[in-house]
Amino acid sequence: QVQLVESGGGLVQPGDSLRLSCAGSGRTFSDDAMAWFRQAPGKEREFVGISWSLGTTAYATSVKGRFAVFRDTAKNTLYIQMNSLKPEDTAVYYCAARVTGTYFLSQSYEYWGQGTQVTVSS
Repeated sequence: QVQLVESGGGLVQPGDSLRLSCAGSGRTFSDDAMAWFRQAPGKEREFVGISWSLGTTAYATSVKGRFAVFRDTAKNTLYIQMNSLKPEDTAVYYCAARVTGTYFLSQSYEYWGQGTQVTVSS
């Protein structure tokens, strides 16, 4: 059974940093792109950042320069380092893997994690 399990979410203050992890199991994702999406209450799920198999990354404009996506292939794990967090970053963050279409569209991904809540509030 293929699984993606996110962890590391929590409540932080504006300006703080947080690192999320996404551990894969059931298959190796070393040859697949892996990405982070997020969904705030009442909003559609949106693309945050992606790491392609060779390590190239891309980000949504809203997080560029603040967030960094990277992976540990040996651990089959994807990470996102989030710095200078803002209240508008509050959302459930999802890990996704194996893209077969447009990378910033959620419907392009085959595997999803269950999500982890990130709340940025003073």
